[in-house]
Amino acid sequence: MPATPAWPPDSTPRLFVDTALAAGATLTVDGAQAHYLLAVMRAKPGAPVRLFDDQSGEWLATVAEASRRALTLTIGAQLAPREAVPDLWLCAAPIKRGRIDWVAEKATELGVARLVPVATRRTVVDRLNAERLRAHMVEAAEQCERTALPDLAPLTPLPALLAAWPAGRALYFADEEGGAPLAEVARPGAAAILIGPEGGFTAEERAAIRAVPAAVAVSLGPRILRADTAAVAAVALWMAAAGDWIK
Repeated sequence: MPATPAWPPDSTPRLFVDTALAAGATLTVDGAQAHYLLAVMRAKPGAPVRLFDDQSGEWLATVAEASRRALTLTIGAQLAPREAVPDLWLCAAPIKRGRIDWVAEKATELGVARLVPVATRRTVVDRLNAERLRAHMVEAAEQCERTALPDLAPLTPLPALLAAWPAGRALYFADEEGGAPLAEVARPGAAAILIGPEGGFTAEERAAIRAVPAAVAVSLGPRILRADTAAVAAVALWMAAAGDWIK
């Protein structure tokens, strides 16, 4: 007797939609997403599509109608609820285009709950394309099976970030002058990782960070890391020591 094939198949396309999903609802997909389904995936009526909305989880939909430029999808069964996300923020000084996009992508893959770009004295980027960063985060979530997207905060000056630091949220900051190994001091619960720009924090900024009661200076090892590498390494260390990698 032949085995029953898995449904939906592994080749089923997976998309994020900025619309609340529910069983029995219909949804029209157009633009770039429609082009992907029609031209790349060759979707026809009856074809399955996996959707997630960053609110209720992931759902199985079926193509009901397909025209040259749009598709109508019917929402079926829920495949998974929205994932539980560790309460970790990544606060990082933005670096040049391409590298900050990579940081946003990898932060999403690693499970960060919130990405906060931080403007410091030595930050060379004074504005960010939030739409482009968001697109990289969405693409990463689509590819790595996430059902939750990180919140993307606006570019925030370091003094403003520190002045409004929430009580009870640990602030692990990568200090070029050294600190405790992050893997040894990371603790579960509300936390944030602060990564400086290329060239590091100034002495005044370092003093201001250390003045925050929740701040903990940490080391990321014996080698000097690029800012983007440091961000990803720090998040991975925290997830392994205190996040959902320990489950």
